[in-house]
Amino acid sequence: MKVILRKNYDKLGKVGEVVEVKDGFARNFLIPRQIAYQATKGNILSFEEEKKQILKREAKELEAAQKLAAELEKISITIPVKVGEEDKIFGSVTNQMIADSLKEKGYEVDKRKIEIAEPIKALGIYSVNIKLHPSVSATVKTWVVRE
Repeated sequence: MKVILRKNYDKLGKVGEVVEVKDGFARNFLIPRQIAYQATKGNILSFEEEKKQILKREAKELEAAQKLAAELEKISITIPVKVGEEDKIFGSVTNQMIADSLKEKGYEVDKRKIEIAEPIKALGIYSVNIKLHPSVSATVKTWVVRE
């Protein structure tokens, strides 16, 4: 079945592309979740107007993400943690802890967008990557200190 993608979808394509997928995948997954339309002549014509609106919305989201990334690059956050002997942390610093520290500074960032390369299990200074948009990411300096 041919479908028109309404949203960017990994491994399928980008907005507006007409792709061939299996019937069951289209009927049971893509169409009910409004990720795609069935590619009929009427849907192709009506999608052109919707595509303009989608592109405008994505441009605004990209601009907002770039603005937020510029602000996040300038700040650093401090996360106090409990430590044992030899300055070993009990557990590790989580995405939620980083999101809460950013929220205290006035930046609302979803914890799922925070990417920690390797678990933070010691005191020190770390660079944490935040993926704000598929093409925009920011690096926040994170200080892990003794509570």
